Amino acid sequence: MQQCPSATSNSRNAAAAASSKRRLLCRDARNDNKNNFEYALLFDCDGVILETEEFHRRAYNTAFREFNLTINDEPVSWSVEYYDVLQNTVGGGKPKMRWHFQNTAKTWPKYYDKKNNEQQPAPTTPDEQSRLIDQLQDCKTKHFQSMILRDAQARPGVLELMDEALHDPRIAVGVCSAATKAAAVTTLQATLGSERLEQLDVLLLGDDVAEKKPHPMIYDTARETLNMDASKCVVIEDSLVGLRAANAAKMKCIITYTASTAAADFYEEGAAAKLSDLSGVTLEHIFGPLRNDGDEAEMLVGLKDEQ
Repeated sequence: MQQCPSATSNSRNAAAAASSKRRLLCRDARNDNKNNFEYALLFDCDGVILETEEFHRRAYNTAFREFNLTINDEPVSWSVEYYDVLQNTVGGGKPKMRWHFQNTAKTWPKYYDKKNNEQQPAPTTPDEQSRLIDQLQDCKTKHFQSMILRDAQARPGVLELMDEALHDPRIAVGVCSAATKAAAVTTLQATLGSERLEQLDVLLLGDDVAEKKPHPMIYDTARETLNMDASKCVVIEDSLVGLRAANAAKMKCIITYTASTAAADFYEEGAAAKLSDLSGVTLEHIFGPLRNDGDEAEMLVGLKDEQ
């Protein structure tokens, strides 16, 4: 005899069906409203959706060891303090490595060539240097993905704010990250999940634009994709590099700083607000003042750091 479903089972099934119906209605409303949004909320990924910088640093150092990178017979390794400098100076992983070799070390490293099973001299031509950077980035990404899949956790308040925005057809929601597609997709899948990713109105990654932050190209491209004015776009970033990109795109920027970026003077550089995380932040805290008092209104009153 077929067992009749219990009342609890029926209740759960009904709740799941109702939840699925709400998601479909929300998605339909967003699709109907495409290119007619009132405001846009654009999230950076690394450092904003989750704190990844230590994962990145460890993954780079693992790749450096795997390639036996040496400069003047010393192994190449990035300390926590030095990576903080890189994070607040250069956007994107490949540019960070290139900047390090050209500006800090002022020379390129010797490295182990796995294909030929021997140590190689430092690359001298632009093609050789780019090839090494690409190989290092691929190796680093492999290690980074393993770390993220094992340990990723969204920062406080991020998912709640994103979900609220995704359920509001007046607000376009996007992610704009300088990270490479391979690394960013792993990070976003692990923290946001497929359902949220599918509902995003715009998703731009480092591979999608020719210029990295602090250049405004990624935010300009997002604005153009959404057919919105920059004054209607609010960016959430965690570093000076991201803030400068948002400022250059003429967008308001909220900073959720991390331990490695907390010392930066974000207000001096034009941040609209800064706070330690998004706990308790709602759309009303961000967009309510803009609707009521105009685009120059103060956001996050009572929640943001005053200094």
